[in-house]
Amino acid sequence: METKKILVTGGAGFIGTNLCNELRSKGHEVVSCDLYNTEREDYVRCDVRNYRQVERIFDEHDFDYVYHLAAEYGRWNGEDYYENLWQTNVIGTKHIIRLQEKLKFGMIFFSSAEVYGDYNGVMSEDVMVNNPIMDTYQMNDYAITKWAGELMCMNSAKMYGTETVRVRPVNCYGPGEHYTPYRGFIPKFIYHALHGKPYIVYRGHKRIIDYVEDSCRTWANIVDNFISGEVYNVAGRPEWEKEIKEYSDLVLKAVERDDLIVTYEEAEPFTTNIKTIDCSKAVRDLKHDPKVSPEEGIKRTADWMKWYYRLKV
Repeated sequence: METKKILVTGGAGFIGTNLCNELRSKGHEVVSCDLYNTEREDYVRCDVRNYRQVERIFDEHDFDYVYHLAAEYGRWNGEDYYENLWQTNVIGTKHIIRLQEKLKFGMIFFSSAEVYGDYNGVMSEDVMVNNPIMDTYQMNDYAITKWAGELMCMNSAKMYGTETVRVRPVNCYGPGEHYTPYRGFIPKFIYHALHGKPYIVYRGHKRIIDYVEDSCRTWANIVDNFISGEVYNVAGRPEWEKEIKEYSDLVLKAVERDDLIVTYEEAEPFTTNIKTIDCSKAVRDLKHDPKVSPEEGIKRTADWMKWYYRLKV
């Protein structure tokens, strides 16, 4: 396997940290950037909203590939901090694309399965191409910014010949993801259950989750089989799709707590009830092969949160 020089934007985040570890384990030379200061020599402080800061990294390094993860995450975060959302997810992505047009590195752009909106069916990658726009209408600003990022990548490929692979994570979770109110439902459930705090479970919602190490192994394979223009869903195994209540039950079992802290309500408004994801292309091209079941992954994540928050539950 040929060693590649790779930049990971958002490399200090939950997914970014795990992805950097996976890429390095495969022998690649990895530089990461994010908003924080650290002592690491292979890390650069950078806000992708600032073109000068991004350009400076490329002045000092010659990258084969860029994994562009840097983003503001989540629906409600996007409502409360919409300025940061649009500036980071759209303007920040445009900065990377402009440098790509100049320097011709390959990019792996991290979009989201949120781009499928309220589509009522199996979410294969071509859904976004072969269906009327109202069938795939994005339901929040976060989803809109991610679809805008994809459109910018496709437009740049047509106009300037840039080479990009787009990926659509689903519900990535695992050790290393600390809690905030804007995180996904798995860390939210675990955090609340560990602290004995109440939380809501909406009935009728079905999701599939993807353990971070499984997903990062797949994403790291992209540079070994880089097919420009492709787009890949990455999630857990189809048989792991469950109702949200079932995931809550697994969390409660993992932390040994009953469901008295849980309030059950009907389907949440403005949210897709069922997300069935087709990952067959990632299996075919990227050797996608999830290993960690929801039961095991939730247990590992709960154990990590106990350690992180110094809990003796």
